[in-house]
Amino acid sequence: MAGAAAVDVPAPAATNGGACCHAGAKGPGYATPLEAMEKGPREKLIYVTCVYNGTGINKPDYLATVDLDPASPTYSQVIHRLPVTHIGDELHHSGWNSCSSCHGDPSAKRRFLILPSLLSGRVYVVDTATDPRVPSLHKVVQAEDIAEKTGLGFPHTSHCLASGDIMISCLGDKEGNAAGNGFLLLDSEFNVKGRWEKPGHSPLFGYDFWYQPRHKTMISSTWGAPAAFRTGFDLQHVQDGLYGRHLHVYDWPGGELKQTLDLGDTGLLPLEVRFLHDPSKDTGYVGCALTSNMVRFFKTADGSWSHEIVFVGCYRCKTTESPQLDSARNARIDN
Repeated sequence: MAGAAAVDVPAPAATNGGACCHAGAKGPGYATPLEAMEKGPREKLIYVTCVYNGTGINKPDYLATVDLDPASPTYSQVIHRLPVTHIGDELHHSGWNSCSSCHGDPSAKRRFLILPSLLSGRVYVVDTATDPRVPSLHKVVQAEDIAEKTGLGFPHTSHCLASGDIMISCLGDKEGNAAGNGFLLLDSEFNVKGRWEKPGHSPLFGYDFWYQPRHKTMISSTWGAPAAFRTGFDLQHVQDGLYGRHLHVYDWPGGELKQTLDLGDTGLLPLEVRFLHDPSKDTGYVGCALTSNMVRFFKTADGSWSHEIVFVGCYRCKTTESPQLDSARNARIDN
């Protein structure tokens, strides 16, 4: 199981024939994470991406629907499997077509689950609203269409935007070179619009990203070149410079790269980017996979961004054959 998305099962339709909307109605999600925690109903279903890559089983990946309702006779069971159309996609992260970013738009509906395929480059769109317990395939955005119009490949993280567009980080070009990475935009009908970032403002490597509109900032992280990781992790590739150690700070929503934060050897392979839940705060965290360190990023008094290591995960480690990794792992032991 590679990832999951929760869904609130819609309430039954009104029986009086009237519209469900009313004055003051809002769009999907909640105004703040705190409101979601206090007012959000318990999810009754969860969708989980399930991957066969590397198992020796020659079948398409699938989306599993799991029953989370304690009152249900099928509680905690997989109640449906939706296979995708090809073998070898490697479904990875998932996202929604609309979410709390569209909270102010009553016309927006959280209906479609977006499933980027890391290895094949396809993007699957799944209808979860017609029958939440039995989701169905709505559309496939083909890798060839994405590559032809944007040069992008290896899609990873999907986020909905307040505009109705969908933004997906892509980790390289179709050949697996990191130099071709960037951010894909799909419109609300899941057609390829182009790249989000301005020409010449692509990151060094791609992985995750998150935006903070109140600070007009998007921050992305850096995993590595697809040509390296798609064949399995090799420590030599780190020394060869095929993996990242930076955070990229973009102007939001303009797409201009403003800063690159070098995390050094103590920040190798920074992955998921998370701002604090309070949307007014100008700080967040990223975990660095290879060094097991947590990095805090934050805005400074002059408006630029900086970082600090706030947790050293691998405190004392055995020596490896990599001087670079030894240095990273054992940094700050005596501090």
